[in-house]
Amino acid sequence: MALFAVLALAFAGLFGLTSASASASGAAASGDYTQSATALGASQVRIAFTPTTPALYVDVHYLVNGAGQQNFRMTNEAGTWTRTVGSLSTGTVVEYWFTYEKNGPQYDTPHFSYAQGGGGGPGRVATPVFNPAGGSFPSAQSVTITDATAGSTIRYTVDGSVPTASSARYTGPITVAATTTVRAVAFASGLTDSATAAAAFTIGGSTGGCPTQSDTPDFGPSVHVFDPGMSSAAIQAQLDAQFARMKDTNTAQFSEDRVADLFKPGVYNVEDNVGFYTSVAGLGLNPDDVTINGHVTVDAFNASDAGNATQNFWRSAENLAINPAGGNRWAVAQAAPLRRVDVRGDLQLYPAGYGWASGGYLADSKVTGQASSSSQQQWYTRDSSLGSWSGGVWNMVFSGTGGAPANTFPNPPETTLGTTPVSRDVPYLYVDGAGRYRVFLPALRTDASGPSWAGGSTAGSSLAMDRFYVVKAGDTASTINAALAQGCDLFVTPGVYHLDRTLDVTRADTVVLGIGYPTFVPDNGVDAMRVADVDGVRLKGLLFDAGTTNSAALLTVGAPGAGARHAADPTTVQDVFFRIGGEIAGRATASLVVDSSDVIIDDIWAWRADHGNAGTVGWGVNTADNGLVVNGDSVEATGLFVEHYQKYDVTWNGQNGRTIFFQNEMPYDVPNQGAWMGPAGVNGYAAYKVGDNVTSHEAWGLGSYCYFNVDPSVSSYHAFEVPAAPGVRFHDTFTVSLGGKGTITHVINDTGASTPTGSTVPSNVVAFP
Repeated sequence: MALFAVLALAFAGLFGLTSASASASGAAASGDYTQSATALGASQVRIAFTPTTPALYVDVHYLVNGAGQQNFRMTNEAGTWTRTVGSLSTGTVVEYWFTYEKNGPQYDTPHFSYAQGGGGGPGRVATPVFNPAGGSFPSAQSVTITDATAGSTIRYTVDGSVPTASSARYTGPITVAATTTVRAVAFASGLTDSATAAAAFTIGGSTGGCPTQSDTPDFGPSVHVFDPGMSSAAIQAQLDAQFARMKDTNTAQFSEDRVADLFKPGVYNVEDNVGFYTSVAGLGLNPDDVTINGHVTVDAFNASDAGNATQNFWRSAENLAINPAGGNRWAVAQAAPLRRVDVRGDLQLYPAGYGWASGGYLADSKVTGQASSSSQQQWYTRDSSLGSWSGGVWNMVFSGTGGAPANTFPNPPETTLGTTPVSRDVPYLYVDGAGRYRVFLPALRTDASGPSWAGGSTAGSSLAMDRFYVVKAGDTASTINAALAQGCDLFVTPGVYHLDRTLDVTRADTVVLGIGYPTFVPDNGVDAMRVADVDGVRLKGLLFDAGTTNSAALLTVGAPGAGARHAADPTTVQDVFFRIGGEIAGRATASLVVDSSDVIIDDIWAWRADHGNAGTVGWGVNTADNGLVVNGDSVEATGLFVEHYQKYDVTWNGQNGRTIFFQNEMPYDVPNQGAWMGPAGVNGYAAYKVGDNVTSHEAWGLGSYCYFNVDPSVSSYHAFEVPAAPGVRFHDTFTVSLGGKGTITHVINDTGASTPTGSTVPSNVVAFP
């Protein structure tokens, strides 16, 4: 074996690749090793591996109760390699397996299962293994599924659903003749069911690349492209007509209207009021290529708003310059990002009547005047430049922003980081000098400060539009998956797309770019979209709306047990929003599940609706356990809004996670305390839980509110629940009881005062531990 290949295999072991991701690994041979798992008291187990032939390295991979994969290089103790796993309790199930070196090549073992406390709980069936393990193939494949647990029965699906005990039974090789994802679960009497295994197969398409599309595509009737040669009166009439249709909070908030307004490079003298499900964007390569002499405005537009902007959701503006006489007003709540804008004057983040707003998010932007929050309750600004900042109610957070205030939390409540550890701005559409459409892909930044275009232009690369399949009205899951299978990127135009099967994104560096809040609705309980554990997928500008049949998750990134690293080219999830209920009585166990490592989550709002159309909201109606579940390592969230889920809003099991800005409201509609008790018997569920086995996690600027309006006697023991580990650190954390409806007893673990009775005053913890 060549030296380079040997080094590659060694590095694969060093970075903890599992059998699913280390394609150079072989299957372990019987007689190559012995292994054991031995209890060391009530809370620890010693996992041991003794190779028959001395090994240069042995890595152990393990899951605790089926989640939070850990990967470690084991310690060599005179030929026996060991690793101790702690923080276990009686009945905890540890599923583990090994990667080991033997005479150069490396090999992977089957999975083993151990239950802490002997008979205190059942063992778990090993996770099934596919051969081949998925990928792109020119023709149909014969796929075998095996399981390491003796006597187990394997059940599988090919329609995107999670297998159950009534799914098709695996009895021999299955033929995969079309692009699909095969999923399998193994069952055995007396044991806990295995984790779900998945393998994505692309048949007959992607090896040849995406068929040529148009570089000046038809985007459909809901995309309005304005040219500076058009009269200002004609453009204004179009803007006013659509705003009249989409401004009313009572009628438009849960409508199916969707629209995008795109301005080609040039100067425009217009006033653009931005309503629901509207995205406004310039089509220049840089923000100053499009100038609006006027305003791009969000306000409390309607009498029914009573001066408040707390329901100004699902709208955006980006990639343009604004010359606003008297300042530009952007009074928004969640899911309303402002990106890549050059505001040549002041920016007002509150409604004209000084009523409340409850947003918001600003990134990669420049404000030459003062940005003022006034009555805005919380706000996050990333990688920007401000002339100055004024105001703060509860939670104003800045990272990588020139002109930001000093870190003074809680009085005033400003949290400021000098840089953003890892960031990459969103992909965006532009028109080149020849009139052809392209998509620009900004480069990855580390320790970023200021707008990416401050030096004149954003670093990165661009893709020709002819590589994109334009998703429009009439497209189905089958047509979209067919385009993905052929190697196309996706440009998703405004609309509501009902899915009868999962959208499978399996190719590295795929771009899925939406404009005008395109909405994916899974109709029959499938997951709406799954992204494989590959490099560099970019998702931007999408809304996932749960269907009336429960989905396990609306979006998943990676697969359970994923072990590959992607730090050089991470997947990004940006301006991607999730809704459970509101328009329809949606149900989903989780909204976003991240199993891949190094993912950047940048501005998401996961919302279990607290209001909506009649019959779509209620404790037993729009059911959802978790908003975000992170199992991958080194995942970073910048701008995390998660609200009203019925268990943990956020569960973070991966190591080395980071969150900058978190806004949360606990579920309003808890019927009584008995209906909302945590697994340890404490009152309620934490809004943000870091897994018990996590040893490294850091977060800045986090707030959680309660408003138990059905039963104000309900309480939550704490808003943040974390393990006692020196590497787990929280900065500038607080709780609030809105109007005194309910109580949060502590801020984080047993630390922090109870929310005051009868008043909306925050309880603060500046540093923990």
